[in-house]
Amino acid sequence: MAKNRKIQVEGKEITIIFDNQQEYISLTDMLKAKDGDFFISDWLRNRNTVEYLGIWESVYNPNFNYGEFAIIKSQAGLNSYKLSVKDWVEKTNAVGLKATAGRYGGTYAHPDIAFEFGMWISPQFKIYLIKEFQRLKDDENSRLNLDWNLQRTISKINYQIHTDAIKAILIPKEVTKLQSGFVYANEADLLNVALFGITAKEWRDSNPEKKGNIRDEATLEQLVVLSNLESINALLILQNLSENERLIQLNKVAISQMKSLLENKTIGKLK
Repeated sequence: MAKNRKIQVEGKEITIIFDNQQEYISLTDMLKAKDGDFFISDWLRNRNTVEYLGIWESVYNPNFNYGEFAIIKSQAGLNSYKLSVKDWVEKTNAVGLKATAGRYGGTYAHPDIAFEFGMWISPQFKIYLIKEFQRLKDDENSRLNLDWNLQRTISKINYQIHTDAIKAILIPKEVTKLQSGFVYANEADLLNVALFGITAKEWRDSNPEKKGNIRDEATLEQLVVLSNLESINALLILQNLSENERLIQLNKVAISQMKSLLENKTIGKLK
């Protein structure tokens, strides 16, 4: 059992335990508010109590033993009849009541049944019990909502950090002076440097374990920009721009277009 809670009802501390995904309220603690000698077995042997428990179990417990319940019900109310919580649970497979041992030992009941038991103590006690239990649930729900909102905020922040990291990797860097002054063997490598920052051979040397080439590993955004760079490069060639001039221009276009595509939500739907 875990997640034990305490509530105060008319000056009495009532324990609430959590077991098998269900809360149970201590009837043993509730008895402290009862004047005079009174035992849970006295309440349990009452015919009205047995009928109520039987109806509750029939609604919420598919494994309820109706045969044993019928026998108990026929004897309930007789002066000679005795029934303990342990006997009730063992004979009928009931889940609404439980007797526990150990540190938090005692008799516990599902809140529905505990509220009914509260009526035996006093109508006023029952009302305050329901009120305090509801206050506890409201507080727990508020904390859960706060935790959920916090987790949601953290998730958003982490997503943004992740997205920014991806953008930082994918957006081309400005070509260096050394790169802009270097003569590339073919136009394909000129575009590779403008977009990826390295030549095809440099990529292969850095990724010997991969079978494809630099363009095989490109993202959808990079392939879109690469296609655009090919068209733009053709125009720049017609303008008789030198190789290093074209590289600088193509690199600026690559940076601009990659930023635009990575911030565009529409392209994400194409993936």
